[in-house]
Amino acid sequence: MSKDLILKTLKHEKIDAVPWVPFSGVHAGFLKGYTAREVLTDRDKLFESLQEVHKMYTPDGMPIMFDLQIEAEIMGCGLLWAEDNPPSVTTHPYEGKEKKIPCACKIPKKTDGRIPMVLDVMQRSKEAFGGDTALYGLICGPATLASHLRGNDFFMDIIKDKEFAAEMFSYCCEVAIAMAGYYIDAGMDVIAVVDPIISQIAPKAIEKLFLEAYQTVFDYIRSRGALSSFFVCGDATIQLDVMCRTHADGLSVDENVDLAAAKKITDGYGIAVGGNIPLTTVMLFGTQQDNMKYVVELLDTVDHENLIVSPGCDMPYNVPVDNTIACVQAVKNTDKVREMIANYEAVDTLGDVELPDYGKLEKPFIEVFTLDPVQCAACTYMTSAAEVAREEYGDKIDFAVYKYCVKEDIARTQKMGVQHLPSIYINGELKWSSIIPSREEMLAAVEKAF
Repeated sequence: MSKDLILKTLKHEKIDAVPWVPFSGVHAGFLKGYTAREVLTDRDKLFESLQEVHKMYTPDGMPIMFDLQIEAEIMGCGLLWAEDNPPSVTTHPYEGKEKKIPCACKIPKKTDGRIPMVLDVMQRSKEAFGGDTALYGLICGPATLASHLRGNDFFMDIIKDKEFAAEMFSYCCEVAIAMAGYYIDAGMDVIAVVDPIISQIAPKAIEKLFLEAYQTVFDYIRSRGALSSFFVCGDATIQLDVMCRTHADGLSVDENVDLAAAKKITDGYGIAVGGNIPLTTVMLFGTQQDNMKYVVELLDTVDHENLIVSPGCDMPYNVPVDNTIACVQAVKNTDKVREMIANYEAVDTLGDVELPDYGKLEKPFIEVFTLDPVQCAACTYMTSAAEVAREEYGDKIDFAVYKYCVKEDIARTQKMGVQHLPSIYINGELKWSSIIPSREEMLAAVEKAF
């Protein structure tokens, strides 16, 4: 049974095939012609869409809902909704000079917000296809929730008020435990703690301030008889070691992380790792052959024990169905697909872009390279950090944000040689890669560029 491939992998048992988990997210709605907002707010449309994912993509495991704003919305964050993306957080109720921990009554109840809808769909999915497919309940990770509540102030707290940062983080872990409990009660086999922001925090800070609290979350999940996965976005290479010590059963990484190198670290801890099919260059804009080639080469490069193949994160809304099916075939019929693409060479469809002459700029030019400043939480806060300069200097500087989901921006990112997303460049020089600068650091760097 395909479900067993996931369960055994996360239990670190021997299996005879590599499991496949499509992180379909709002793409599930695309399959049925529903917008992202519809599929994230209407229980019947969400369930109908998940049935289509199960039928078309034959997953060994699948998430019910990929929306990291469910908790934030309940706790007072303002959301900006989109038709082809999950909502993004626009306001932060605990941002500002006053440092305050939400009171205990702010722990979301199972009757709050969209939680009842999610629980209903989880229960229906468990009955409909949970017998042969491992079901994932995704919760907002504590670092990401803390940043939703505090905004960019949370990153300053980590530097200037470590005690408060740890206290806020521990509170967010209480929220995570409550949400995990609701989802386990609804029949979820795997609880995924999705914490993209963790790639923006130095490993020493994670270890000193947050590691023990993380362990309480994953220990709770295990005590309830469920399995766990720790999701991260961005270049989390230097964070992988400390992430492995959180007591999670597995990690899930995106295309910013070399999966073969990551697996050497996770293998050292005896835990599973999943990923990392590129979301845009391969799944969204690539051909069927591109998708087959990537998956086959991944499977030929990485040892299959303790491995789960999946997209790098939440799939873009309008990924071509044929591309995802190509991934399915490459996972489940690897030898046959390898023969099919033996002589295939990828064709560049991105085109070329002209870069500025950075040596002759009339004023400082700040460029933010992101996966998606709306959908990617780490990119959102990196962009916000850069916008401090625009607010301070106005038209005295030039400012641009690039998205790795737009062909021209992908071409620009590649031509610039950007290695990791998100990153900030000033006058063509890399200043910050996967680490969010403070306001003071940002402004000081701009001052030097004048």
